[in-house]
Amino acid sequence: MKKQIQENPQSGAVYGFGFIGAAVFFISNATGFWMGVLGFLKAIVWPAFLIYEAFKYMAA
Repeated sequence: MKKQIQENPQSGAVYGFGFIGAAVFFISNATGFWMGVLGFLKAIVWPAFLIYEAFKYMAA
């Protein structure tokens, strides 16, 4: 398993850049401190939002 993870580090970089971008987006649109905290939490799970919107688009 460890060898397999070391051979494909690109997925971690994609998630990392996506996390940074999502954090900047959500926090910059926050209207208060707690909305900023919520934005940070949303940035952690941004792939779930992406897949949800993709499935919603495909179902329409």
